[in-house]
Amino acid sequence: MARALCPGSFDPVTNGHVDVIERAARYFEGVVVAVNRNPSKNPMFTLEERTAMLSDALSGLDNIEISSFDGLLVDHARTLGISLVIKGLRAVSDFEYELQMAQMNSRLAPELDTMFVTATPEWAFLSSSLVKEVARYGGRVEGLVPKGVQSALEQMLVNGP
Repeated sequence: MARALCPGSFDPVTNGHVDVIERAARYFEGVVVAVNRNPSKNPMFTLEERTAMLSDALSGLDNIEISSFDGLLVDHARTLGISLVIKGLRAVSDFEYELQMAQMNSRLAPELDTMFVTATPEWAFLSSSLVKEVARYGGRVEGLVPKGVQSALEQMLVNGP
C-alpha cells in the first residue's frame, strides 16, 4: 500500500502524535497527515497554525505530506485516493471511540480501512487537551510537545489569541 492517512485536530501536536506518525511513516511510501478544521472543538490554534506546527515537527521525515479538511474524513480520503486510515490509541477509552468512528467510516466508504497503532508507553497518558490545561496553569510542557509547539503555547498564553 503506497499511502496512508493520519487524521486529527492536532490542537496542538504532541510528542505522542509525532511518535505515531513517525512509526506509520516507516511502513508506507507516504503518510498524509490531515488536520481537521472541526470548529465544534473550539481550537486554541488556527488551522494554519496547527498545520505549520505539524510541518515543523515532522520536517525530518521526507515521506510526510500535510493537508487539511472540512467535513467527513471519508470524503477527504476519497479525494486523496487513500484507502487506509491510521489512528493512534492510548487507552481502552480511545479504542471504544475510534472503533465507532472506524465502523461509521466503513459504512460510509466500504473501501476505507482503519489501522490502529498503540501509543508507545512513554506517551500513553498524553493528549492535546491535557497539554493545553497544564500550559494554561503555568505547568511545564517541555518534553511533551515539539519545541516549536512549546514556544507557540508559551506565546499564546502570554499574548492571548
